Amino acid sequence: MSVQVQQTPNPNAMKFTLPERIFPSPQSFASGDAAAAHPLAAAIFALGGVYNVFMVQDFVTVNKLPDVEWSVLTVPVQTCIAEYLSSIIR
Repeated sequence: MSVQVQQTPNPNAMKFTLPERIFPSPQSFASGDAAAAHPLAAAIFALGGVYNVFMVQDFVTVNKLPDVEWSVLTVPVQTCIAEYLSSIIR
């Protein structure tokens, strides 16, 4: 599944647009502990350098720490999202 990446006005936030509406209601996770029960959010936090994951309808916004480069996170986040989508969409 194709996950499109879009920059946001915040240089520490990136929007990952999903191919269809997945999340019926907004969900925001401010830590790995808070995300532990959600497989996608937990996988993104496990990458390191992330301080917030926000999911709503057809996109996921990931906030990174200022000292982490997007070049290190973008593809792994896309992979986490694609794997999650594959697990819920049959």
